[in-house]
Formats: sequence, C-alpha cells, structure tokens
Amino acid sequence: MPVVEASLIVPVPPEVAYAVSQTTGEIRYRWDPFVREQHFLHGATKPAKGVRTFTRSRHGFTMISEYVSYNPPSNVGMKMVEGPWFFEMMGGGWRFSPAEVPGHSIATWRYNFRCRPRLVRPIAEWIGRRLLQRDIDRRIAGFKKGCADPVVLAAVRDGLDRP
Repeated sequence: MPVVEASLIVPVPPEVAYAVSQTTGEIRYRWDPFVREQHFLHGATKPAKGVRTFTRSRHGFTMISEYVSYNPPSNVGMKMVEGPWFFEMMGGGWRFSPAEVPGHSIATWRYNFRCRPRLVRPIAEWIGRRLLQRDIDRRIAGFKKGCADPVVLAAVRDGLDRP
C-alpha cells in the first residue's frame, strides 16, 4: 500500500501544534491550502474519535472522513468513509512530538491509500504517490506558516485557555 509522508519542525510546543492542526472554518482556511470547505457532520461541533467531517479539496474532490483516533496533543488519525471514485481506501495520521529545541515540535503527517480499479492500480498508485506527496508537502508547509501566524495562534491559544 503506498504511503506518503512529510515531517518538519514548527516553532510551537506540541499542544499548540496539535491545536493548529484541528482548527476549523476561517482559521483553518488561513493556513491549509488543501481545504476549500470543511465541516463536521451529524451535529458534531468538535473533533473526537468517531466524528465525521465533510471536506472539499482544492481540486474539487469531496470526502467524508472519520476520526479513528484523537489523542491531544500527540496524534490524530482519520479514514475515508466516502470519497473520490479512484480511492479504494485512504487513511492518514498526524503526529506531534517535542523537538530538541525547547518550545518547538516535530510534526509528521502520513497518508496511505489504495487505488482502484485493480487493473490500473500500479500506474494509478505511482501517479497518486507523486500527486499526494506534492499535496502533503504543500499542506505541511502551510501548517508551518499557520504555526507562526499571529491570528491562528491567538485563536488556538484562546481555545487552549478555556476549560
């Protein structure tokens, strides 16, 4: 199964990095170049294991995904429930750990997927690996900018300060 991964150091501690990764609405759109529209489904108002989200990508594709893990401030995982016809399955996880520099974090994002139909899977996954790697690289670079954006940081710190 193909895997794409990107990792970098961000200038915030893991709890802040995690909170930035879970922003929604206009705050999310400030840093995430992949997401054009995203919202919780079935009355959910915040992320948690089992919660589903609707996402429209910058490419116009839509996906319904479900949180399979939600462990602040260290990791979050999701799986595709419904999505583009060419994905048989897709999942991903984001990890946040302390970096050697105090107050910094290592953010590692990993996606795995399988394409269909089976007959063209080898070439589809070869193409998919390259396209998804480019997307994950752009997305984590946007995340790094979000971790330095005063508007994003003010929003997440406000949320972290609330009980």
